[in-house]
Amino acid sequence: MAINLNAFLENYFDAHHCDILSNQNGVLTVQLNEKMDRALMNRPFYWHYIKKMGRDGDPMKLTLITNQDSLEEKGERIHFGSPRLQQILNHLKENERFTRLFQVIHVNHNTALQPWLVVNIKLSYIGKHKKDEVFSIGLNLINGIMKTEMMESLYNKEFGMQISDFCYTITPIIKPLSGYKRILSVMDQYIQDLDHEWAKESHEELEIEIDMLKHFYQGAPDEELEQMEKELQDLNERYLPKIHLKVVNGGIFYLNGN
Repeated sequence: MAINLNAFLENYFDAHHCDILSNQNGVLTVQLNEKMDRALMNRPFYWHYIKKMGRDGDPMKLTLITNQDSLEEKGERIHFGSPRLQQILNHLKENERFTRLFQVIHVNHNTALQPWLVVNIKLSYIGKHKKDEVFSIGLNLINGIMKTEMMESLYNKEFGMQISDFCYTITPIIKPLSGYKRILSVMDQYIQDLDHEWAKESHEELEIEIDMLKHFYQGAPDEELEQMEKELQDLNERYLPKIHLKVVNGGIFYLNGN
């Protein structure tokens, strides 16, 4: 059910008009444009200087390695939970939380486009160990069909902000809010069906750390107990297992067919 990371990244850079220079065996190389260089490469002084000089600038190339077994060294290894992926997800969250796009098709007769609600979601598992998963779920707002790895299925399709000639949209039978609740319900069921051994281990580790902390402060004067309470709170923040669900972005995509 989790999205393929390489496909997600390729779609992300393609959607932001960056040239895909190569994508083989989990090694993706892209030529950034100025906008994406500014967003990802942390070179504000470079761009300030270039613009002050009246020049166009030279956006960087970026190679991301999603195949952890790859022997490729000239690149940046990226995985769920890595700082680079978190940066990309934050960029999506801050700039493109919701969109409405129409599939571009070339027809000379009336053609219906069906509305799909697409939601990209990040699950963060917080406890003794931390892990992130990214999901892309699509729901057809006409017939209720639901697909996982939705962004991958959209990759080879062309989209635009305006509807193509001879095309028209079908009014949703399922309201977007209702569809969104259906998707969240699926995610809730997914979480319930998980093996939660990781949470048990986090609880056990928390109990051990609390016992050690209390033993350390045993017999301590009252003025030090406030510090102990603060450290207990920190331990709970670090080890108490929890799962955070965050909507990265989403939108309504009008597609030709199911």
